[in-house]
Amino acid sequence: MSQEKILIIGACGQIGTALTICFRDVYGVDNVIASDIIQSKQLITESGIFEILDVLDADRLNAIIDRYQITHIYHLAAILSASGENRPKFAWKLNIDGLINVLDAAKEKKLKKIYWPSSIAVFGPNTPKDNTPQSTIMEPATVYGISKLAGERWCEYYFKKYGVDVRSLRYPGLIGYKALPGGGTTDYAVDIFHKATNNEHFECPLSEDTFLPMMYMPDAIKATIDLMGVNKEKVKVRSAYNITAVNFSPKQLADEIKKHIPAFTISYKPDFRQQIADSWPKSIDDTAARNDWGWQHEYDLVKMTKDMIDNLEMK
Repeated sequence: MSQEKILIIGACGQIGTALTICFRDVYGVDNVIASDIIQSKQLITESGIFEILDVLDADRLNAIIDRYQITHIYHLAAILSASGENRPKFAWKLNIDGLINVLDAAKEKKLKKIYWPSSIAVFGPNTPKDNTPQSTIMEPATVYGISKLAGERWCEYYFKKYGVDVRSLRYPGLIGYKALPGGGTTDYAVDIFHKATNNEHFECPLSEDTFLPMMYMPDAIKATIDLMGVNKEKVKVRSAYNITAVNFSPKQLADEIKKHIPAFTISYKPDFRQQIADSWPKSIDDTAARNDWGWQHEYDLVKMTKDMIDNLEMK
């Protein structure tokens, strides 16, 4: 891995922040080039090489790849579910055209590996809600989900047609303390911790009994690294792998938080995000990931809640 040169696109987002910090520790600051459309986070922009990059600008993307002799790209820039409903055409353009630019660069420059995240948003209201299979009905109800489903098909196409080694995971809702909520439907589960540790009341945009598959950020980073680290022959799914860790409702999460912060208060006022959440699975079957490349999660609700609160209180 010492000769790898990694470009992270969307490095100031929730996943990008965690990956950049991790990779700079492992591979060295000179081998991990962070990029985003703006300089929005000192932790990322001042701890190593940082480039302003709009992934829709293919010329600049290619120039950065050439300048730093990039071998691996982690393309994380996207408009998420709730934000995408406010700007559907731009969400489609960024999520799809940006991916195509990365895939074309990988094809033309023969890059070693590409990582692009998919999402449980690819599923829809007619998808089986419980233990959702790897291959099933997909009729996404949001532009974010539509773009992720189309992106999966493009990834598989570039692998089969051009041999681009692109790999993907269908992330569930992600929870982490290193970045603020980013406009996703499941981001209530990030915001709630910030409100709780700041002694503020939290008004939840989902009903108290809305169960969704979720994952703590260390597990998401572990899954990403594990998938990208295995031999090519073990990656049998070239659209995107189901992965999951824990399922809970807002009420269950709030009750767990109250064990640490008894004065915490919460109310429920479902908004447009409720309809989005209702179209998604309640639980996920990730047998393929566990069998193909040994995926295993480490954090349950109890362990995650304690770690989130400990880290936010230290900040």
